[in-house]
Amino acid sequence: MIEPHAPAPPGTPPPWAGPVRLPVRPGVGRFLVLAGVFVCAACGLVYELELVALASYLIGDSVTQASVVLSVMVFAMGVGSLLAKGLRRHAAAGFGAIEAALALVGGCSAMVLYAVFAWTGDWGGLWADGPRWLLVAFSLAIGLLIGAEVPLLMELIQRIRRQDAGGAVADLFAADYVGGLVGGLAFPFLLLPLLGQLTGALITGTVNAIVGGALVLGLFRRDLTRRARWLLVIANLTVLGVLAAAAVLVDDFERAARHAVYGDDVRVAVQTDVQEVVLTGGTGGRPLDLFLDGRLRVSGRDERRYHEALVHPAMNGPHARVLILGGGDGLAAREVLRHRDVLRVDVVELDAGVVRLARTDPALAALNGHAYGDPRVHVTTCDAFGRLRQARPAAYDVVIADLPDPGITASAKLYSQEFYGLARRALAPGGRLVVHAGPVSSRPRVFWTVDTTMRAAGLRTVPYRVGGRAEGFAAGPDRVTGASRAPRDWGFVLAAAGAAPRLGLDPQAPPPRTLTSASLAADARSVARTRLTGLAPSTLVHPAYTD
Repeated sequence: MIEPHAPAPPGTPPPWAGPVRLPVRPGVGRFLVLAGVFVCAACGLVYELELVALASYLIGDSVTQASVVLSVMVFAMGVGSLLAKGLRRHAAAGFGAIEAALALVGGCSAMVLYAVFAWTGDWGGLWADGPRWLLVAFSLAIGLLIGAEVPLLMELIQRIRRQDAGGAVADLFAADYVGGLVGGLAFPFLLLPLLGQLTGALITGTVNAIVGGALVLGLFRRDLTRRARWLLVIANLTVLGVLAAAAVLVDDFERAARHAVYGDDVRVAVQTDVQEVVLTGGTGGRPLDLFLDGRLRVSGRDERRYHEALVHPAMNGPHARVLILGGGDGLAAREVLRHRDVLRVDVVELDAGVVRLARTDPALAALNGHAYGDPRVHVTTCDAFGRLRQARPAAYDVVIADLPDPGITASAKLYSQEFYGLARRALAPGGRLVVHAGPVSSRPRVFWTVDTTMRAAGLRTVPYRVGGRAEGFAAGPDRVTGASRAPRDWGFVLAAAGAAPRLGLDPQAPPPRTLTSASLAADARSVARTRLTGLAPSTLVHPAYTD
């Protein structure tokens, strides 16, 4: 016989864990709880992916940001599960409060991060590490709330109809994992392309709040006190009101934030299937600037110096067939077409939206000399690595890699030994490859890693650089760039498969406006003095581009 104050035998439910009073049959109630688990899991994964995507866009280096977000979130989920054990006595009220908080924090996280990014400038000085800590804080908060769902849902399921622990866990996790699958697919294929990051997060938060509130107030309302019901109704209505107001204002907010980031001269802003593309200036005598995912890729103040330095040294030799990797803006093609004996130019650009703007935007089309109107220019929309794998051996006299700076995780494979091996195979005898290798002055280790990697692929290299780069947004892998690290030059590597190429200009072509053979030779000598030795080449499985 058990004494009145003796501990209950193992497996005995606590006195507060009796059957819950439901307005529906237990089987229907169990199905509704599992359906709620499915929806909440989908919303939780959308929050995770939204943080990863936004952090990669605002901060850069997608592998690092994904690792930080996911590792912190998984850790926080474990902590949240432990902390939620104390709420099991009030499982229904606790779950409702957690879902309201999760909807508010997850739904507003994108707008808060973007606001901090837009209105705190370059994230230097006081804010040098602030955004990263803010990202960690959101990951921690969302992970805690997601983790707290599990023990509370398990308690509610068991109170509807008690079953063995293994079966209950299997049912709960099956609904959770399938919901995660749906959320993971919905984010890149539905929410991001149709609604964008900000509106997509707000809609997800709204769904989260509605489902969580309806599940508790509809199914478990008899398990709540009158005061708890009213508090939960007020909390959910407040959250929905905040999310609705944010959704109404999101377009105005985005325009204001964009102006804070790019200035008041934003003329075109589109979200393509690949990235955000913004054009500023280009009218009224103002120079045109092209931003891709927030990073300045073309500046009308200095683009000619960059593109002439990229293209013309590589054209010093046979150049009937030219392949441009990247360069969807048409500016590299403009310089190639200045050589009248060019027979064909193949442009490989991942983002069809950039090419479309380069064809149709009056200012950008004028800047590229209407290069896409030339019948010799042929455009392929695909990945540069994949295009080189399909290229016929010895198909091109010149290959021009006009790609984002090395070090950006997404472009690391385009600066790998394997990539340069494919480019070497595509070169005709006597052909040349030129690569934009990032700034020498601010990122010498990255620059010389490119050179080392090209030599490891069997190419003979001649590094050079040109200065005169206009100050502005960072073009490297991170938006965080202090004044001392602001890029002041462009670095290039000219290479050939046989003998080392001769650095110079084609005497038969119209002379560039910003280059001479003498200045190129002087720049090459200055770069040689900065050479770093002992660097490892970068490969697909061992990327080596670090500052």
